[in-house]
Amino acid sequence: MTNEISNKTDQHPPHTGGLGEALAVFTGTFDPFTIGHDSIVRRALPLFEKLIIAVAVSKLKNTEEEIAQRVADIQRIYKDEPRVEVISYSDLTIDMARRVGAKFIVRGVRSVKDYEYEREQAEFNRKFGDLETILLFAEPGLESVSSSLVRELKFFGRDITEFLP
Repeated sequence: MTNEISNKTDQHPPHTGGLGEALAVFTGTFDPFTIGHDSIVRRALPLFEKLIIAVAVSKLKNTEEEIAQRVADIQRIYKDEPRVEVISYSDLTIDMARRVGAKFIVRGVRSVKDYEYEREQAEFNRKFGDLETILLFAEPGLESVSSSLVRELKFFGRDITEFLP
């Protein structure tokens, strides 16, 4: 009986505080990449060995910056963090995640509206991509920071530096 118990224990790695060697993707159009996005990245990093920030080419959204520029801007932010990689993609998120070997998607939630949208996406990603979604709630004070509002401020000539990492 003692050997049986020790064999079962040996089958499970010790809990390390995170998800072990797991790889996650944090997806979005990031137009622009805000302090809210940066908060999610920094809070997700302890959970994963590597986090890929995947900048989506979206035909459904009006993106004002070229993808290459957005990728370069985000890469500069994390240039000293070797566990962060920044890529762009134009296919389904589940296909991109499979291609890079990710089993998790990290998403930020600011409101009930965001939660409902992310819940629906999580069901789709689990069903069709075998991906688990990790939701991180916005830090207090960042709930109202959104790329669309920052773009609007920029359009009207307002200073947006306080919203950018």
